[in-house]
Amino acid sequence: MSKMQEEKKIQRIGVLTSGGDAPGMNAALRAVVRAGLYHKLQVFGIKRGYEGLLDGEISEMNAHSVSNIINRGGTVLLTARSKEFQSEEGIKRGKAMADIFKLDALVVIGGDGSFRGARDLHRIGVPVIGIPATIDNDIGCTDYTIGYDTAMNTVKEAIDRIKDTASSHERCSVVEVMGRNAGYIALNCGIAGGAEACIIPEKKFDINEDIIKPILSCRNAGKHHYIIIVAEGVGGSVEIAEKIKEATGITTNTTILGHQQRGGSPTVRDRVVASLMGAEAVSLLARGITGRIVAMKGENVVDLDIEEALGMTKSIDEGLIETSKILSLY
Repeated sequence: MSKMQEEKKIQRIGVLTSGGDAPGMNAALRAVVRAGLYHKLQVFGIKRGYEGLLDGEISEMNAHSVSNIINRGGTVLLTARSKEFQSEEGIKRGKAMADIFKLDALVVIGGDGSFRGARDLHRIGVPVIGIPATIDNDIGCTDYTIGYDTAMNTVKEAIDRIKDTASSHERCSVVEVMGRNAGYIALNCGIAGGAEACIIPEKKFDINEDIIKPILSCRNAGKHHYIIIVAEGVGGSVEIAEKIKEATGITTNTTILGHQQRGGSPTVRDRVVASLMGAEAVSLLARGITGRIVAMKGENVVDLDIEEALGMTKSIDEGLIETSKILSLY
């Protein structure tokens, strides 16, 4: 499908953040507003994602609106999940509200669920551009999602601290990280943190072969502390810790990092990528191009048809999994 050219000139755009928050969303928002002003567009912030669109929580933004937010985690526009917007009636109400505020297009910053809402709006005549933001890095059409690098650095720092205390007390620590359907955070942070094993949703595991044996091999070689990373999508981190203790006699603790992985000041990479994506989204709109998802391919910012983008998938590199196992050998 070719890039869709809108006959009506785009002059007023709305921007919202939807789904789970991710560090760098504010940087993307800042870029959308500033680039919009550069292209002489009016930019309107929509609070609380699609829920705010349905409720008409929409107000004009200017350069001052996005001052001093590039370094802040979360999203100043707030975010929420809307059950109503998952229905046909909700989509129609969303379009009606966009019409009331005379919005010519929407920029949606979020993940796959947010993009499906954007696609549905586009199908009934609301021009849209999507910007991928989720710490899980699990959007198929893009190599990188805003928030991923910051989340990994947060996890890496936590693992380093846990490793310090594990080595002091000769313990095993099972660390549960985010990743409901994807193991990108777990696998990369396992490598960065020197973990003995990384358990991810994409790969079935045998607790004896993949966890117990590596721990025992390390202990027999003289090691006295161990780190096991488990993605939340695998589940059972507490049970895994109990089985490790039963099988090895090693004192084993469980740490569930939880939502702290979503917070914190975004890294340089997330600030730059978010800024580039936000600017590109507005550049597309200024040229009358809509129905696109802005994405990263390698180090390049590109744009893809929203229908095609939502049908794309990606998978973890098997070589990375194998390298993780090789590097965990003691």
